[in-house]
Amino acid sequence: MVIAGTCLIVLAGSPLLLHLSFDFNPINLQNPSAPSVVTYRELQKSPGTNADNAEIIAPSLDKANAIARQLAGLPQVARTLTLNTFIPDDQDQKIAAIKGAAHTLRNALHPRRAQPPPSDSDLVAAIRAAATDLAKVGAQSSGPGADAAKRVSALLTRLADGEPTVRDQAAAAVVPPLVSDLDQLRKSLDPRPITVQTLPPNLVRDWLLPDGRARVQIAPKGDSSDNGVLQAFARTVLQIEPTATGPAISYYESGRTITRAFVEAGVLALAAISVLLFIALRRVTDVLLTLVPLLIAGAVTLEICVLSDFPLNFANIIALPLLLGVGVAFKIYYIMAWRAGKTGLLQSTLTRAVVFSAMTNAIAFGSMWSSEYPGMSSMGKLMFLSLLCTMAAAVFFQPVLMGQPRNVKPHDSDDHQFPMAAE
Repeated sequence: MVIAGTCLIVLAGSPLLLHLSFDFNPINLQNPSAPSVVTYRELQKSPGTNADNAEIIAPSLDKANAIARQLAGLPQVARTLTLNTFIPDDQDQKIAAIKGAAHTLRNALHPRRAQPPPSDSDLVAAIRAAATDLAKVGAQSSGPGADAAKRVSALLTRLADGEPTVRDQAAAAVVPPLVSDLDQLRKSLDPRPITVQTLPPNLVRDWLLPDGRARVQIAPKGDSSDNGVLQAFARTVLQIEPTATGPAISYYESGRTITRAFVEAGVLALAAISVLLFIALRRVTDVLLTLVPLLIAGAVTLEICVLSDFPLNFANIIALPLLLGVGVAFKIYYIMAWRAGKTGLLQSTLTRAVVFSAMTNAIAFGSMWSSEYPGMSSMGKLMFLSLLCTMAAAVFFQPVLMGQPRNVKPHDSDDHQFPMAAE
């Protein structure tokens, strides 16, 4: 009943393994309150940063533009950029509109006759007039704008009542930037067509290589700190352009590589353990009696991870080899005692030794669970869980699975029957 119930529960939960997730974002392993992580998260929210973008190197600028147009229509893509993105559309209409504005502002920006510098009394009169107008605006309305008008009016009044030297200092702080802004406005009202040849060389060098290859930048749509969003984005881009790179692709492919490597390592480890067990035990049935509880412990551990929404990551995945190493050791102890004809394993000193050993290791590794760093904490949590599951499989499931020993010996002292238990 115990064997059938355990196997049935494990098999019923096996579809959960298809939903086992892997958190491939290394930022999630860091302390979320650390200044560097907080700054990075803020930069992620800015569309101008390249925190989670994808990059493609196309053989030509025309090909880059075609790829950008193809990706721009996908729901997972927020925007695409190429060198042509910096060339405005409808330049003829825009230039005509700017020239019309330039004609209207010509007399203001290019006066025929320069006015003489105002005297201090003229400045005071102008400042007081501006202060009065702002005070009227502030009194006639409410809200942040009105409050700002009242505050500026009070400052201008103080400036008008101050010494001439104070107004000279204010002019030195305000007038030069204003002159610079007016110069830039004059230049901007004299537009010229923009082409790839007229773009700044530094900008062109970032997007177009001397051999003609061109860069395409793709930004994800949605919250890029969400692994689901980033995973869907990376998969979509790779389906269209398998040579894509960039942070989003690197995170996604790193997670796939690590997961695949650990699956291969797990298979090889189980194969090696099976060979060593066969050499030591010389019976296929005894090897299976050792491996089945180990596999059940591993499956239960991963199923609990899915049920508790606890993803694997670059840090805690190291606990899985520990599950194999420590778990098979516990199982061997029981197999050797069973082969020696020992009965009543659940009440034996062997079980107490296994429980104390497992809990000692679980507490030692599990202490990392209290770390403020999510990566270290998740490692301790998964190690604690894996050791707990492998101990339960060894203590509660394996003795029932083995059944009665082949050669039952008289029930003497535990230490005389099976010295390994005392060790």
